[in-house]
Amino acid sequence: MERKIITTLDGSTTIQLVELNECYHSKMGAIQEAYHVFIRNGLDKFDDKPLAILEIGLGTGLNAFITYLESQRKKQNIHYTGIEAYPVSLEEARIMNYCEQLNAQDEESVFDAIHTLPWNQENNLAENFIFKKRQQFFNEITDVDSFDLIYFDAFGFQVQPELWSIEIFEKMFKSLKEKGVLVTYAARGIIKRNMQSVGFKVEKVPGPPGKREMMIGYKN
Repeated sequence: MERKIITTLDGSTTIQLVELNECYHSKMGAIQEAYHVFIRNGLDKFDDKPLAILEIGLGTGLNAFITYLESQRKKQNIHYTGIEAYPVSLEEARIMNYCEQLNAQDEESVFDAIHTLPWNQENNLAENFIFKKRQQFFNEITDVDSFDLIYFDAFGFQVQPELWSIEIFEKMFKSLKEKGVLVTYAARGIIKRNMQSVGFKVEKVPGPPGKREMMIGYKN
């Protein structure tokens, strides 16, 4: 499948799967989408308390990198786990312009580490940021009461509807701790119903640029 590096409207890059017309991040702006969906509507809900975060899926590493930068700014302790079945190559990752766009050129070694560190091992990207990546399919996740926050950033429903199924959201619900939160860019009615059917209380909120709404799921 042909893969292209494209520049989104905020100047940051993403990967496009040409045949599927699907991108790893919004064409309206990769960085601004990541901040709106996962930081402002996810991470920031927890103030500065220590957090365990699960990302579905790790992809280009943008969400993990931005969360790392926020943890350094806030002095917040974070244990971050990224799940990815089909890892982005190091060559592709190094074409991404995130360090430049985020004015974080001095953290380029951290962005590289997200892609070069060994799988299934905990690594300290900083004293307050533990990072682990797991190469597995989402339906293989068996965590229970392990995470405070889930970044659900799978490919879109129109491309891979099986990733937005009741089965997957049941795994997400079980993996969250009590009072845990799941955030996603998605807003389809069928996705909302699937989330609700496994126990999530679902709230629709304004989406990032180019998208009217997004959803937040709460485990109460």
